[in-house]
Amino acid sequence: MPEFVNLIECPRDAFQGLPQFVPTETKIDYLFSLLDAGFRDIDFGSFVSAKAVPQMRDTAEVLEAIRPRLGQTMLIAIVPNLKGLEAAIALKDIRCAGFALSASETFQQRNFRQTLEQAWAITRELKTRSQANGMEFVVYLSMAFGNPYGDAWSPEKIVSCVDRLVDLGVQKISLADTVGLAEVHSIYDLFSACRLKFSEVELGVHLHARPDRWEPVVMAAYAAGCRRFDGALRGMGGCPFADDRLVGNIPTEGMVRSFSQMGLKLSVTKDSIRTVLGKAERILSAYS
Repeated sequence: MPEFVNLIECPRDAFQGLPQFVPTETKIDYLFSLLDAGFRDIDFGSFVSAKAVPQMRDTAEVLEAIRPRLGQTMLIAIVPNLKGLEAAIALKDIRCAGFALSASETFQQRNFRQTLEQAWAITRELKTRSQANGMEFVVYLSMAFGNPYGDAWSPEKIVSCVDRLVDLGVQKISLADTVGLAEVHSIYDLFSACRLKFSEVELGVHLHARPDRWEPVVMAAYAAGCRRFDGALRGMGGCPFADDRLVGNIPTEGMVRSFSQMGLKLSVTKDSIRTVLGKAERILSAYS
């Protein structure tokens, strides 16, 4: 039986990197198309300050509109703190909360205005509260492959961070290359080391890359044992707080093509994503 690879589609990360506000109705229509295409896990929105990320100010409204069509879809929402998690809990139907914990002090301050000490305390709170409400919890370990700020980094530091998260009971961890710094060998070596030591945890990657560099880094993660990949159709988006230039997400359509050619099992196909891929192209053109 073919091995399954889970592609997490990230319209939240796609939209937040666009300079012009994507209308709520357009987001809703896009989410409907993602559901129709067969995506099982969708990182759809966030409960953050509307001033900091105006693109996400309509997350609750989008959820209300798509609620009747969700079925068994795993909706993921990013939360920066306990207040954000409580907002997600109150709305129901969000099955997984996500938190971006950085290996870089500078990025944690830029992204959520938190020190690392504060962020680790928040991680503990979010894990406990999510579990109490029957929600899954995923930590995105940002700057896992280095950072552009000169903050201390080493593979051993990242393994130590993952170890600490596992001790907190976190069972889903995504190693994030937030600014597209990672080289093929570093992705392979670091993911291999984490997978070997933490085999009981669902490990994934959230990589960013230039359009001509995505496939080697994705295949390095796959060769190291990764079977959970975040992406965005057309490679839209990126983190607006990471660096002066956005580095796009991994193009989902490229992963669909490559993994399908390898005979791997996916929840979507080249044909099933055709309609929503066209919509992604139009959004990218209209709101970039």
